[in-house]
Amino acid sequence: MAWWLTEALNTQLKRLNSLSSARAEAEFLKCCGSRNWARAMTSGRPFTAPEDLLARADSVWRNLREEDWLEAFRAHPKIGEQKAAATQSEQAQNWSKQEQSGIAGADTETRDALTAGNQEYEKRFGFIFIVCATGKSSAEMLEILTRRLQNESGTELPVAAEEQRKITRLRLEKLLTQ
Repeated sequence: MAWWLTEALNTQLKRLNSLSSARAEAEFLKCCGSRNWARAMTSGRPFTAPEDLLARADSVWRNLREEDWLEAFRAHPKIGEQKAAATQSEQAQNWSKQEQSGIAGADTETRDALTAGNQEYEKRFGFIFIVCATGKSSAEMLEILTRRLQNESGTELPVAAEEQRKITRLRLEKLLTQ
């Protein structure tokens, strides 16, 4: 990694470490909508390196309860939509829009199929379809949605949680490079 990038990451990490607990929690909530996750990340400070932050994020996420995962899911808009069920910060809304940019060029048929699939998914599993959409086209997201609709209920929640973990990791990286 270039020295200037390492220095920039360390500067942002120091800033995050120095924030008040309330402000740090708000920053972490931009990355993941679980309040328990954000509190655990806040109490885990100070982080000595970006890798420590990411490792803590993964560890905390994997040790949360199902309710915490579902809370995090509600902080996301459905694929192809702009508004989440839970309140999002402006930055989190912008990140969601960027992450779902593959939807922008979708034809009407694909958009309609995603809408119908989202509804079927939520009815089947009780939570919205979560996928790390960064870099994926609308057709890829539809294919993933269609495939995951075949999962059993007990199988799907951990799959969705892993997708949320990936999203959280990307957002933490954005937080450190803003």
